Amino acid sequence: MLAEERREAILRAVERQGSITVKELAAEMGVSAVTLRQDVRELAGRGLLTRVHGGARALAPAEPPAATAPTASTALTAGPAPAGERHAVGLVVPPGGYYYAEVIRGVQNAARPLGVRVVLAVSGESLAENQEQVRQLLAGGVDSLLLMLHSGLRPLDEAEEWLSGLGTPAVLVERRVGLRAGQLEQVASDHAYGAALAVRHLAGLGHDKVALVARVESPNTPLLSAGYADAVAAIGLTPWPEYLIDTSGDATAADARFEEVVRAVEAGEVKAALVHNDIDAIALVGILRARGLRVPEDLALVTYDDEVAELSDVPLTAVAPPKQAVGAWALDLALRRRADPSAPLAEILLRPQLRVRASCGADRQAGA
Repeated sequence: MLAEERREAILRAVERQGSITVKELAAEMGVSAVTLRQDVRELAGRGLLTRVHGGARALAPAEPPAATAPTASTALTAGPAPAGERHAVGLVVPPGGYYYAEVIRGVQNAARPLGVRVVLAVSGESLAENQEQVRQLLAGGVDSLLLMLHSGLRPLDEAEEWLSGLGTPAVLVERRVGLRAGQLEQVASDHAYGAALAVRHLAGLGHDKVALVARVESPNTPLLSAGYADAVAAIGLTPWPEYLIDTSGDATAADARFEEVVRAVEAGEVKAALVHNDIDAIALVGILRARGLRVPEDLALVTYDDEVAELSDVPLTAVAPPKQAVGAWALDLALRRRADPSAPLAEILLRPQLRVRASCGADRQAGA
């Protein structure tokens, strides 16, 4: 059972029973009490439950979630809906579950205690498809929109013009547009900061050269590249070409995609790298092992995303974008805008965190 699956099961048990004991639930789920205790600690840190001695309980009605994930309660009290009316928020997300599942969960967790109904729609690749999705949501009664539009949406000028004139409280989520944003608000992870965080960490471990390995098709890669380049220049590291990996379609096997990176590690040219994302980082660890190379001895590695990083054979140090908090802040902004249309427009960047594990070699240096 994956870590997030365990945590979902814990939340369901707490919601169903009101409280749980680690010992009993661990036996029921077939996992160790130590593992479950760590999960409870993580969930409590996200503000999703309350830790008690030997277990956990549901949040009391008056308990706000953690400060990093606003509840939007101020928006509701500032502008209460008429009797019998409930808020309905339309959430448009890209196809596929990787990355965005946590953002969606953040929206759901923030909406649930407020009685806000979330209506999900899947973003299309064309502008016309997205316009139709939004039209249907508005026709169905939603009063605000959270938009995680398809990263390949084209043409951008027409898309931004459409977004700027929606006329409904709308928040762009993990996407950013420029001066033509109009009345559109934005909440996103600061991916450039996250990349710089990884570079600075590896430099602090003594590496004077850090490579960037990133998916060419990811919408976050340009931001990661910018943060990476700024950190390399600011710290004075040796510049190194970036490795852009094409994982679209079935063009090449994983070994072939990473061949240039592996050769650089074999030659001793690259001894530290930031890899986006976890799946690629785990694949790279396996390929290196098959070639007789080790992590972190031959390559100190930091991954970007922290979806499944801890499940790698060598647990991966990871930069973790605050995905659930992004979802919660987005809902908060949408409800604030509905309550007070004259409030200043907001563009919020939330900073990722670095979670240090074994793959960067920090534990070895600490024990030296």
